[in-house]
This record gives sequence, C-alpha cells and structure tokens, in this order.
Amino acid sequence: MVNWFWQRGKRPEERVLRLRSRGDYGDVSRVDFEELAPDIDTFLGQAAYLQLGYFETLSALIAPTPELSQKESISRAAGAALNKHAALVAVIRERGDDPLDLMLPFREPLDAFRRATHGARPLETMLSVHITAGMLDDFYLALSASYGDTGRRVAQILGADDDREALVGILTDAIEADVEWRSLLAMWGRRLVGDTLLIARGALGPRSLDAAEEKKVEPVFTDLMAAHSRRMSAMALDA
Repeated sequence: MVNWFWQRGKRPEERVLRLRSRGDYGDVSRVDFEELAPDIDTFLGQAAYLQLGYFETLSALIAPTPELSQKESISRAAGAALNKHAALVAVIRERGDDPLDLMLPFREPLDAFRRATHGARPLETMLSVHITAGMLDDFYLALSASYGDTGRRVAQILGADDDREALVGILTDAIEADVEWRSLLAMWGRRLVGDTLLIARGALGPRSLDAAEEKKVEPVFTDLMAAHSRRMSAMALDA
C-alpha cells in the first residue's frame, strides 16, 4: 500500500507555510498557509527523492541522444540534479535521520509520477524534466520558508544552477529544425501541468481544502502557472 504525504503519522505541532516574497526568490507573492505545510521529514524526503528522479530520467536520455554536444548538455543537467540530491541527503544526515527512511515513502508515488510524465520520445521526456522540475523546485522553494535554518539551506540548494537551460537549447533547436515539433511539444507541455500540480497540492494537507484554505492556496498555484507559461513562451511554445 502506498503511503502518501498525508498518511504519515508525524504532523508538526505548529507551522506557518510562507510562499517566498518577490525579494527572496523571484516573481512569487508572499502568502501564509497556517497548518498546511507538511512535516519537515516529508518536506526533505520528497525533495531529495525528486532530485534523484530527475537525475535518473536525464541519465537515461544520454545513451539514445546521437549528438556529442547534446550528450554533454544532458549530462550537465543530470549532474546538477545529482548534486542537489546529495546536498539534500547531507542535510537529512546532519539532522540525525536516515535519508533512505525519509525517501522510501515517496518512491512508489513519485516513480509513478515520473512514468506518467515520461514521453514517448526523448524530446518529450526532456521537456518533462524542464517543466516538472521547474514547477516543483519553485514549489519547494516556497515551502522552504516554513522550516527555519533548515529551510534556508534547502532554498540555497534548490536555488543553485540546474543547468537545464542546456535542455532548452536542444528543444529550441529541434523546433526550429522541424516545425511539427512545436505543436507536439506544446500539447505535451500542457499535459504535464495537471500531474505536476497534483504532486504539489498533495503535499499541502491531509484533507480537502475548505473555502478559506482554497483562497490561501490559489495565489501559489497561480504563480506556479505563470512561471510555467514563461518557460513555455521562452521556447516559443504556447502554454
């Protein structure tokens, strides 16, 4: 049986989730979510396993990619994800916890998420990593403000260079070389949004949100969608 975020027994005694301010990390407004943030073990375990998943997906793309320059670009992005994973694991260990114990509850659901967002073609999968990792990194950066010094360390880790712009270059080159890729990738990018928002939404709480909570949550997902649109527009794809 899969144990989702909200099915774990540990819940924080008191926590306020603050979405990062415009001055902190980007164009996301500040919002507080009382008692909606996951416990810190859930936060760290899922964040660490997500980065490991990005590394695994990108690494699998290297072999079928024919161009050496593209192989090198993908390897850089994979290496950046692995570095973030290792840094998050170090944070977990410094807190006295076992990284495997914290990540294990998320293996099945996040592997299922990766399968659902894995494209039939390498370029689709490349876009999947760029879009889903971008949205979830933004979300976890927002969550990090709830966890004091540990959250600030996680924000520094997730805010480090991800080298995914190299993937954008590969995707853009493919679109320019064959216009049919534009409509296919635009459609695929739209399909990624629902599954990705479900992962983010599922981490917020154990129940359906009431009207007041929905009102608090709405600006977060509005900002996530705006950032998604900017990523798509940067590749001349309609979000």
